[in-house]
This record gives sequence, structure tokens and C-alpha cells, in this order.
Amino acid sequence: MEASAPNPTRDSTSPELPDNLVRDMDRDDLSRLVRDVNDDGRGVSYQQMADRAEAAGSPLSKPYFQKLATNSVTTAPSPERLRGVAAGLEKPLSIVKRAAAIQYLEYEATELAGYDEDVRVIVAHLAGMEKSERRRWQAMIEADERAKRSDDE
Repeated sequence: MEASAPNPTRDSTSPELPDNLVRDMDRDDLSRLVRDVNDDGRGVSYQQMADRAEAAGSPLSKPYFQKLATNSVTTAPSPERLRGVAAGLEKPLSIVKRAAAIQYLEYEATELAGYDEDVRVIVAHLAGMEKSERRRWQAMIEADERAKRSDDE
């Protein structure tokens, strides 16, 4: 007797995955970057990626790129390896570093370019707060904005 295939539409009988497992399964930014270069219209092979990395002076093997693509590399790549990955993918090193940080270090990217240091410090403090405390601060800021508007009228 054959077992039936799982039915993804039967959520009521499917066990819920723990949040940390779902987060870890979704955290594959560097792996996805490698897959995207492999799967895009050019179809760059893992061997071509390895050849590019070697030509750039940061040799990586074909199997390493394959492991990256399947999310089988369990530790964060070294800076030297990240340079090789960037060369192999022909992507800017900053993009590869960010993807690796998200995948391996639970980094959550935020962009604050164009703001002065005061704003960056305030945002950094808010980011470290619990959600309920951030909501309280949001309410205070919005109340201040409403008060300023009513003073201008």
C-alpha cells in the first residue's frame, strides 16, 4: 500500500512549524543568489562560477557553489570565500556580504543612507526595543505630529 502525498491545502491537519524553523528555512539569501545566477537566462554553471572565482584570485570549487545553492553550507563563509562567491556570481561584494549576513548571522538589513547620525542612533535604539515599546514610541511621535499640526492651524 502506497502512502499518499502530503496535501499542502490541508492546513488544519498539518502540524504547525515552529517560528524559528520557518525563519531558518526562509533564510537562504546567499543560496538564492547562487541559484538565481545558475537559473537565469545565461544559465551560468557552477563550474563557470568556480572558474571566475579562481580567475579573480579567490578560488572556490564547483562543489562549494553547488552546496551554497542547496543551502548545505552550514557555517558563514570567510571574507576570502565571499570575495570568491562575488567573483563567481559577477555580483558586487556588498550584495554578497549582505546576503551572507542575512543567511548566516540573522542580520536584518536596514538602509538609513542620507540621514544624519542622530537619526541613525534613534532608529538603532528603536530597533532594539520590544514591539509593545516601539508602539508606545510611535504613538508619542504621532501625537506630537498632530499637536504641531493643530498649533499651525
